[in-house]
Amino acid sequence: MGTGTGRRFMPVTRRGFLTKAGLGAAAAGLAPTISAPFISRAYAQTKTLTILQWSHFVPAFDRWFDNFARDWGEKNGIAVTVDHIPEQDIAARAAAEVAAGSGHDLFMWNGAGGPHLYRKYLNDMTPVVDYAEKKYGKISIIGTQIGYNPEDHTWSAYPDYYINNPSMYRKSLWEEIGSLPETWEDVRTGGAKLKAKGHPVGCSLARSNDPNLCWRGLLWSYGASVQDETGKHVTLDSKAAVEAVKLVAALYKEAMTSEVLSWNDASNNQYIDSGVASFIVNPISAYRTAQRLSEEIADDIFVMKPPKGPVRQMQGAASNSYGIWKFAKNKEAGIGFLKYYVDHWVDAFKASTGYNMPIYANIVPKPMPILSNDPTSHPPTKLAVLQTSDEWSAAAGYPGPAWAATDEVYNDFVICDMMTKAATGQMTPEEAVKWATNQTDQIFKKWQV
Repeated sequence: MGTGTGRRFMPVTRRGFLTKAGLGAAAAGLAPTISAPFISRAYAQTKTLTILQWSHFVPAFDRWFDNFARDWGEKNGIAVTVDHIPEQDIAARAAAEVAAGSGHDLFMWNGAGGPHLYRKYLNDMTPVVDYAEKKYGKISIIGTQIGYNPEDHTWSAYPDYYINNPSMYRKSLWEEIGSLPETWEDVRTGGAKLKAKGHPVGCSLARSNDPNLCWRGLLWSYGASVQDETGKHVTLDSKAAVEAVKLVAALYKEAMTSEVLSWNDASNNQYIDSGVASFIVNPISAYRTAQRLSEEIADDIFVMKPPKGPVRQMQGAASNSYGIWKFAKNKEAGIGFLKYYVDHWVDAFKASTGYNMPIYANIVPKPMPILSNDPTSHPPTKLAVLQTSDEWSAAAGYPGPAWAATDEVYNDFVICDMMTKAATGQMTPEEAVKWATNQTDQIFKKWQV
């Protein structure tokens, strides 16, 4: 997913977050406080706003956001602090702030596995969602998966954007073998041929966001899922899931190398940008980095919808959202900033070069800026397929709602471990599915009490 390096992190669950209260504390204060003279009386009693969010994989977006926050602070007499931390540290940081009962006013989750776990510690964000819907139209299904609680019609977090995960492939390499990675079976058979030529497939089998999303997408494309439409029943133990796991085991043995077992979210980017990989599943950050490193390789990287499975064509979407802790000191300033951010969301989309995908009906009308016609790409329509990614993307919890149990399954990397156990021969595909189902059952029962 990313363009920078990152450390792997251990899963953080409700049982374990108290013991992890000290994790991530050293990362606080990485960004300098942005001071501004007092101007407006609107937030006279707050005067400060602290924001935590991930280090974006398009660095230009962080520069834009920091300047945007500074300008808002200057207009309102607010001293704004923006702390950026690696996305793999988000879960531990959230646990630490909850355990301490103290932290940032605005807290961003990246990937998945966040707001629903901490629902009782978060303020209802309905006012901001309502504000955005009145301005830009109805929120998408992905948006509701990110932060909505259907039982009481509240929002644990304000859904900001999702990150799609298209297929990226080296066009010249696939042309050499007369094929395209249109289905998962194509990825396996074509990938095996290209591995023999020194160009393996690069899909991670480690514990991080990329495989958490990629392998969910493959499960869905085979007709399998973690839960049903209601979100009340675990449905992982199925023939479809076994067939999906068999495909991953074959893909690993035939088309990949053991490097993928220890990758972080930057590794597959680096793999294709170096000219080695023939195929990855990743947001466009990998392509944007290639544009900076090698025009020849960037021009040869093409983007298409995710591979088709026997049942459907779908891929996991990383979800990004802002929450405000109940113990936050400056809730009013946080709400005010988010509404101002909503007003300027199209600028944020452009600053991300099309990486941050919209979740409100009319917020970025088609043809979308940059994606529909990108003068830096050859051809300029290379990224146009991403404009419809909401049609083939879903957040964790699909086909039902995301909730605390699905967030914990995500944070515990159950699906990643299931695929890895089968791929490396630790378990048969049938045994791996049974193991993952048992892990998931335990998590669901805990949260259903």
